[in-house]
Order: sequence, then C-alpha cells, then structure tokens
Amino acid sequence: MRVTGRISLRGRLLAIAMALLATGLAISSGVVVGMLRSHLVGRVDQQLRPLSLVLARVSADRLRPMILPEGSQAIQALTGGLDLVGDVYAAYLDARGAVRRVGGSAGSPPVLSGLDKASVARLGGEPFEVESADGRSSWRVIALPRAARPFPAGEDTPPPEPGSGVVIAASLDGVTSTVGRLAAVCALTGLGLLAMLTAGGWYAVRAGLAPLRRIEETAAAIAQGDLTRRVPETMPPGSEVGRLSAALNGMLVQIEEAFADREESQARMRRFVADVSHELRTPLFGIKGFSDLYRMGGLSGPDDVDMTMARIQSEAARLARLVEDLLLLARLDEGEAAPAMEPAPMDLRSLAADARHDLRALDPAREIRLTGVVAGTPPAGAPVLGDEARLRQVVANLVGNAVAHTPEGTPVRVGVGTRDGEALLVIEDEGPGLDETQAARVFDRFYRVDGSRTRDGGGGGAGLGLSIAQSITRAHGGRVELRTAPGRGAAFAIVLPLA
Repeated sequence: MRVTGRISLRGRLLAIAMALLATGLAISSGVVVGMLRSHLVGRVDQQLRPLSLVLARVSADRLRPMILPEGSQAIQALTGGLDLVGDVYAAYLDARGAVRRVGGSAGSPPVLSGLDKASVARLGGEPFEVESADGRSSWRVIALPRAARPFPAGEDTPPPEPGSGVVIAASLDGVTSTVGRLAAVCALTGLGLLAMLTAGGWYAVRAGLAPLRRIEETAAAIAQGDLTRRVPETMPPGSEVGRLSAALNGMLVQIEEAFADREESQARMRRFVADVSHELRTPLFGIKGFSDLYRMGGLSGPDDVDMTMARIQSEAARLARLVEDLLLLARLDEGEAAPAMEPAPMDLRSLAADARHDLRALDPAREIRLTGVVAGTPPAGAPVLGDEARLRQVVANLVGNAVAHTPEGTPVRVGVGTRDGEALLVIEDEGPGLDETQAARVFDRFYRVDGSRTRDGGGGGAGLGLSIAQSITRAHGGRVELRTAPGRGAAFAIVLPLA
C-alpha cells in the first residue's frame, strides 16, 4: 500500500492499461499457438493413419525384410513426401508380444518397447503423444492390430499371426520447431507493441489528465487563499471532466460567497459589539460620574441632589430602554415572537390616526396630512391580523425618525389603505432624503445617517429604531419598504398581509 501511494495516478492508470494489454496479448498468443499446434498435430495424424493402415495389412513375409537395415529405406520412401514428419519408426508385435524392429531412423523411441499386444488392442488405433526418455522430444504414436486379411486382396500369402500388431511413431520435432518460432514471433511482437503503446499511452494519459492537473492547481491556489480562482472549463459540458469542472466552479462560488458572508458577519459583529459597548458606556459613565460626585460631597444642597438624581434616573431609563431593545432584537433574530405578542384583528387606520396626533404633538408647526396610499386619495380600510402594541411601536419609531431627521415645519403625509392585496401604512416626509448608500444601510443596527454617537435630543437614540421596526414587521409576515432620493424626502411604508 505504501508503494501504491507513491505512484502517481498517471502511472497507475498506465500500469493497469499495460497489464491488461499484456494479459490480452498473452492470452491471444497462447490461443493462436495452441490452435496452430493442434492443427499441425492433426495433420501429422492424418499423414500417419494411412501409413499405419498399410503396414497393418502387409503380410508378415513382406514385413520381415523391412527389419533389415536397408528396410528403413522403405519406410523413408513411404514418408518422404509427408511434411511435418521427421523421424519415423515402425514395428510390429508377433504372436508372443515381442516388438520387432521394422524400419526408420536409427534409435527407436522407448515407447515402442513399452507396448504389448494388450496395449495395442486397448488403444484401437487412436493417436496419442508421448515424451522421449530424455524428455527432449515428443512423438506421435498409432498402434493397430494386424488386419485379418492381407493386402492386397487376392494374393496367395499366409494370414497374419494371431494377436500380432503394428506400431508406427513419428517425431514432432518439426511441429515443435514451427510452434516455437511462432511463439517467439508472438513474444517479440507483443513486447515491441507493449513498448510502443507504453510510450504512446504515457503521452495520451498525460494529455487526458491535463484537466485534472488544472483542477489540482486551482485547488492549491484556493488553499493558499485565492478564492477567486476557477477551474478552466476547456472540456465539453457533457463530458465527465466538463461536468466535474462545472460542479467545482459552482461549489467554489458558494464557498467564496460563504467566506464573504462570514467576513461581513464578523465585521457586523465587531461593529455591533463596538456600538453596544459605546451605547452602554455613555449612560453608565454618566451614572458613575454623578454617583462619584455625590460620594465625594460635591453636591452643595438639596436642589443639586435632586437634579443629580434626576439625571441618574434619566440615564438609567435610557440604559433600560437600550437593553430592552437589544433583548427584543435578539428574540426576533432567533425566530421567537416578541414578548406578550398577541395577534388580533385590527385596522391600520387607527394607527395612522394616532401617528397624525403624535406628529402634531411633537411638532405643531408641521403640516400633517392623512390620506390614502396614494397622495390625494382618502384614507381606506386596511384590516390586518397583528399585535397592536408592537405595531404601535413600529409606527412610533417611524414617526420619531421623521421628526429627528427633517427640519422643523417639514410637511409629513400619513397614508393608509391597500395595494395589490396587501395593507399599507405610509409615513412620507419632504425632507432632505437619503442617497443609495444611506438607504442600503438605514435598517442596520446602530447606524445613524449623521454618523454621530451622541444623543441629538431629537429622537436619534442608539440607531436601533428602524432595525426594531423592520424586525417586528417581519415577525408579522410583512416588511418595511423605503422609497427615497436626495432632496426628495423619504417614504417608509409598513406592508402587512391583509386579514
């Protein structure tokens, strides 16, 4: 396993392909060589079988002269025209089972001396193959019993002896040599083919794995922090590598967005902690300062004590409101309903009328108009299912925002009605308005348009009002929309589902 781990994917693929190719070549060569040998041995059998039949029908008187040394010429004459046959030996068994030399090359194979009349009768003329005593050559042997009638028929010759037989054997050296040459040719051809295919396969696999190398390089660059890198989609979209590249690029987009979201979330958290720390520190330092002044005897009379306690009470109330707002936002963020939220059927017209009265109370010099959703139309009913106390808090935040961020006497319109199957309550002013950057962040927590961190006395507060308004409205299944432009005022619309 350790060795495999050190071999590259390209090397493993090439090794597997070459191993399969070598196995295929070996099997095919073996089949070809085996079939050729079987075919050649069959041809030897076809050449030996007529010769064995001739010898089996020759009378003993005609067969005996062939025992003499010059008798081998007869056998050679009978087999001289036969291809694939090398040395040929012939012998016959007499009635006593003794093997007598008939003819052929010098040096009879040992198999001839191991046959008797019982073996001849059992074999019945089927060719078989044996090894020589020294194991260096193979022989094809046919053994037949002597024919009952001599050949040719009609001649006046004695009948064969009872129990006698004929054995003929041919060397397979020619077959072995031919098969060996073919096997050598197949082996050399296979090795050459493997060498050429290995060289060609190396470059082919290298080119085929080039897209994977590009994916590897991209992954390495991303691991080093470059989240903008993408896999080059050079392959067709329908191919495996093309689909893999597309899937990886999609995943990389999501990873980059997730990292960006995480960075943004961490930045928002840092800003949130800093803003909360500042907002909590301001009233706490005021309370601590006044209490230290009292402890050090810096208050000369009852009036100073009363004024100091009033300031402490004011800062404590401010601190309590900030903590309550933060707790409310935390609960809404977690998907929890605001405390004591009890949705019930109501009409936004009552909230619009109260908003008009609040605006007049805060700034009597302002022109306040109560209209429908579209300016110039009469107010219309807007039935919703909501918690009236929480929705009044939303309207109060929007009213305070309009008073705090517009000059005194700026006209404000309060519109109420329905549009596209939704209930709307609009608070629109004719103040300086907001640019795109300010409008994009106006619902962020602790964000104030003027960028200051001090209480402006006009209701600016800690910058949580619009964020709370948006969260409460979303808890009711609605939203707060903003339509604004520099110099053209701002219109905040509370949009809720119709009851």
